Amino acid sequence: MSISESVTAQLKEAMRNKETIKLRALRGIRAAFIAAMKENGADTISDDLCLVHLKRLAKQRRESIEAYENGGRAELAAEEQTELAVIEQYLPSLADAATTQTWVEEAIVATGATSKADMGRVMGHLMRHHKGDIDGKLANQIVSQALS
Repeated sequence: MSISESVTAQLKEAMRNKETIKLRALRGIRAAFIAAMKENGADTISDDLCLVHLKRLAKQRRESIEAYENGGRAELAAEEQTELAVIEQYLPSLADAATTQTWVEEAIVATGATSKADMGRVMGHLMRHHKGDIDGKLANQIVSQALS
């Protein structure tokens, strides 16, 4: 079953179970998929394109969570967190901090980086070799620490 079909099936299940927050998240995902299909003039959407849109939606949720927490709106942050959990169930898991650290060390050696000025080369190397497997924000923090 494709990601799009799975989202549709879970959407129907959430409607039956009256899970409002999960339903809202699934409707948002489905809307992004439909918009992409209309944009391309296609009847279906590939799993690769689904993942691109899911990553974008997850990033939006993380930013919203941070904004709500900074604004003292814990209840809205909790709703966004629930929506993020729904989105993340469709995303492949990312490398943990230890694995990312190892990849950063390998990238530093491969690029010959010695200072923060070389950070772009290291990040470029990481993204070329581990794009779907690595959290860019975590990698950025580790690279910054390693090169300082």
